[in-house]
Amino acid sequence: MSNLSPADRIIVPLDVPTEKDALALVDRLPDVGFWKVGLELFVSTGGTVLRQLKERNKRIFLDLKFHDIPNTMAGACRAAARYGVDLLTIHAAAGKVALEASQKAALEGATAAGCPPPNLIAITLLTSIPPRALAFELKIPLELNDYALQMAILAQESGLAGAVCSPQEASQLRSVCGEDFLLVTPGVRPTWAEAGDQKRSLTPLEAIQAGANYLVIGRPITAADDPAAAFARICEEMGK
Repeated sequence: MSNLSPADRIIVPLDVPTEKDALALVDRLPDVGFWKVGLELFVSTGGTVLRQLKERNKRIFLDLKFHDIPNTMAGACRAAARYGVDLLTIHAAAGKVALEASQKAALEGATAAGCPPPNLIAITLLTSIPPRALAFELKIPLELNDYALQMAILAQESGLAGAVCSPQEASQLRSVCGEDFLLVTPGVRPTWAEAGDQKRSLTPLEAIQAGANYLVIGRPITAADDPAAAFARICEEMGK
């Protein structure tokens, strides 16, 4: 992973409601090779937009955050793996049985479809949740960093390829889980961009230095007056 270029490390989310909007954004950013498809776009378009991205030789982060009983999660991962996506998310909080079942099913689905299996990565804790909400709303009696670490360890013990975490937890997760464990960090913001609803953020360069493999960067790029220029600026800053 250390030999990845800054452009290869950035995943841009397609947080738009239609396939037309999604492909228009992809065409405006020809240098972006890795795209995230989340709930809104997938529910709107199903697998159609995924096939369009594959035809354009793009990598796909299918961010559906499955969280259900083990049998249901396994079925969903088996089906999602048939699309040939590169990354697929499930919630670590679903528990070890569900995580192991999902990993096994994803391999089965990819094998049946004749495509490489996705890297299954676990959601540790949504980056929109601050420590106070973890304690007082979710009633979890752990420090936020400790909770994220426990979820990552559970994912690793269950055979998953990695985890999604805030950039502020990346350093600790990297030191505990080792170099082969993928870390994907949303909530990354350049110094010149607004934080928005991200509560636990770092700059792109800081996130990479903390141990992140991939950075999900949305509005600083997609909402910019010139998205291509914003993407190039972030890549330049990361390369310093």
